[in-house]
Amino acid sequence: MTSKGNAIQVGALDPELKSSPIMEEDDEDFDVLAQEVEDQPTCFYNNISYETGQFVCSGSTELLQCRNGLWAQIGSCDPDNP
Repeated sequence: MTSKGNAIQVGALDPELKSSPIMEEDDEDFDVLAQEVEDQPTCFYNNISYETGQFVCSGSTELLQCRNGLWAQIGSCDPDNP
């Protein structure tokens, strides 16, 4: 279901711009942090809003999926290192 081809290239994270938290998908704190962001319908990345379920490639290597206000690290965007 993960489609790297449909992921939007968003570049590197800019700490000066609004971005939602990024967590590893299997991080034990993921569910705790998800409750703190109160199931937002979108995630932000460098001041741009993305809908829940949308995939982005952060930099050139990190595949992220928006999950109710949190970015989940779910893999790699690098075709040579999936």
